[in-house]
Amino acid sequence: MSDSNIQRALLADNPNALQRKPSEGAKRFRRCRSAPRSETAEKPRENGSWLPAKELFKEMRPSFRMVGFLLLAYLLVGVVVFYLVMDQIAGKRTNRVLDALYFCIVTMTSVGYGDLVPNSDATKLLASAFVFTGMGVIALFVSKAADYLVEKQEVLFYKALHMNMKSGEAKMIRRIEMNKTKYKFYTTALLLVTSIVVGTVFLWKIEKLSLVDSFYCVCATITTLGYGDKSFSSKLGRTFAVFWIITSTIILALFFMYLAEIYTERRQKMLAKWVLTRRMTTMDLEAADLDNDQRVGAAEFVVYKLKELGKINQEDISSFLEEFNKLDVDQSGTLSAYDLTMAQSGQ
Repeated sequence: MSDSNIQRALLADNPNALQRKPSEGAKRFRRCRSAPRSETAEKPRENGSWLPAKELFKEMRPSFRMVGFLLLAYLLVGVVVFYLVMDQIAGKRTNRVLDALYFCIVTMTSVGYGDLVPNSDATKLLASAFVFTGMGVIALFVSKAADYLVEKQEVLFYKALHMNMKSGEAKMIRRIEMNKTKYKFYTTALLLVTSIVVGTVFLWKIEKLSLVDSFYCVCATITTLGYGDKSFSSKLGRTFAVFWIITSTIILALFFMYLAEIYTERRQKMLAKWVLTRRMTTMDLEAADLDNDQRVGAAEFVVYKLKELGKINQEDISSFLEEFNKLDVDQSGTLSAYDLTMAQSGQ
């Protein structure tokens, strides 16, 4: 089965995509240890168009420093604004600056205890604006906090689970990559339990609530339920709440996010196992025979299995081959260093 037959079969829905005349004597471009590097092919463009996909998307995402700056700016503006209108906010007061910061945290995390509430039209409109802005900042912060709070602990968590096993650094990194979501979930679960215990003990010892009320207040807070019958009322309590509320709510969001990822990965692995272990039937053979020559080659088999796993579809195949045709400048049916050089210089 020739390469041109496979390509024509893969692009059955777009027959004009493969109008080529292979040139004779074209050499395949293979990478081997002795082959010199092509400076033109390896050199990235200044505008970033030739950067690897992982690096390109990494630069497109906001950094943790940027998200932290947005959070700091939000809290600073919120403290100044609510400090100025604190006389129009009803509730138990401790310190004007601390209460303004505490009100910002309770608002942006949508906890809403009700111990401090706006009682004028101006403050109600301000609170409405700050809750939407704050939830957007929190969403960004959650996505970046996953890298900072969780991924930094994966190596330590792996060593704790496998302290009796001797393994090199390369093996450890490979195992962590294979079970990345699971280790994130375990780490987040540990942080969540720690946050619940710390919050419960603080409310029990400092705010003088009963043990049951302390646990009840912690659960109502980290789930952003915020009944309001139990809350932080002392100056020390609100100082603690400023840091604990935002941390615990983020950890809980990460916990459920990784739980959903584990469930999704498990279903994907079950599907992959079923696809790879089930026996081929004559109907499968006919479906995999892309060029209708009564035979299924390795390339056709791989493409069929990828389609069955949902990893690829006909549109993906068409777009890949169209990109191949654009790079194949000499229309030889293969890619060479000359093709890549000419294709990149023409863009």
